[in-house]
Amino acid sequence: MSSLSTTVHTPDTAGIFRCAETLSAGGLIALPTETVYGLGADARNDTAVARIFEAKGRPRFNPLIVHVASAQIAQRYVHWSDTAQRLADAFWPGALTLVLPIRDDAGLSPLVTAELPTLAIRVPAHPVAQALLRQFDGPVAAPSANRSGKISPTTAQHVIDGLSGRIEAILDGGACPVGVESTIIGLSGTPTLLRPGGVASEDIEAVLGSPLTQRNQSDPLTAPGQMLSHYAPGARVRLNATTIQPGEMLLGFGPVDCMLNLSETGNLVEAAANLFHHLHALDAMGPEGIAVSPIPMTGLGLAINDRLSRAAAPRP
Repeated sequence: MSSLSTTVHTPDTAGIFRCAETLSAGGLIALPTETVYGLGADARNDTAVARIFEAKGRPRFNPLIVHVASAQIAQRYVHWSDTAQRLADAFWPGALTLVLPIRDDAGLSPLVTAELPTLAIRVPAHPVAQALLRQFDGPVAAPSANRSGKISPTTAQHVIDGLSGRIEAILDGGACPVGVESTIIGLSGTPTLLRPGGVASEDIEAVLGSPLTQRNQSDPLTAPGQMLSHYAPGARVRLNATTIQPGEMLLGFGPVDCMLNLSETGNLVEAAANLFHHLHALDAMGPEGIAVSPIPMTGLGLAINDRLSRAAAPRP
């Protein structure tokens, strides 16, 4: 694709206004959310949405998440339910995406849903994302702002490194505080965990008063972030490592001797916030492999292990 001049904007009134104008004109904007940086386009504009796939090198069968400013606005695009309202009341704005049947009059590009009858939608909590959504006054389709399958970006510099020359602008809102993508819950039938993420499954189950159904890995793609190989650095990744092999660097967790540590105190929130940033940093050092300490499979550890298992999966 032809090279563009990518402008980095500060998140002040002028920068937000210019980014909203770019979205309205069919351009692509990298914007900060509390989870990771998203690559945003007007979800109603077929050409703009197609450009997301082109810029990322993303498969067209992989659906996108649409970001809106409030739960009330979300109801313009999906068939709402009592369960959706309970989860929205508890976790929106925040790191939770709901997958609901799309309305016939939603007016979104079919590329957003990959021709599925459902739409993944969320209300981000990041104040810069909120300001942009309100200024733009429309739905923004926004997968992570990285080349498809690579490590997700949690800073503007990560976006520059991966997408400079492929998109019009980056809205620099600093480092993303959560650091892993949103949890995705399917609500077309029994509430189903489609992707673990920034809201712990246990917290969602507490609101629902019942356990979530678990997605089978062999099921067809129904939401973003379900490809088996994803979030991958250039180096190979080896999980649950207690020793390192020749050519490896250790990404630690807890009190271990390592090159970088997700959380020396074993704090899973801190580990999630550091995950992609540390993977970027280690990969830039050029090791043959990245070994990762064992991470508990509780709370945000479920999301961390999900991302690491996809990073370690055989490459397509």
